[in-house]
Amino acid sequence: MGKFLILLGMVLVLIGIILTLGIKIPFLGRLPGDILVKKSSFKFYFPITTCFLLSIVLTIILRIFMRK
Repeated sequence: MGKFLILLGMVLVLIGIILTLGIKIPFLGRLPGDILVKKSSFKFYFPITTCFLLSIVLTIILRIFMRK
């Protein structure tokens, strides 16, 4: 469990650095199925497909690392 927490911490630090530097993954957040509603003074964005894709990827990664 300790090794997993260290690995998770390093991954979170890496994600934080990427977000801080403004490096963007081009397709992330603009997938078909993401909801975008624009009105004159209102903008609503819900990346449902992106959330679903990230959930699948994180589930696979965690299952690989959490095997006994």
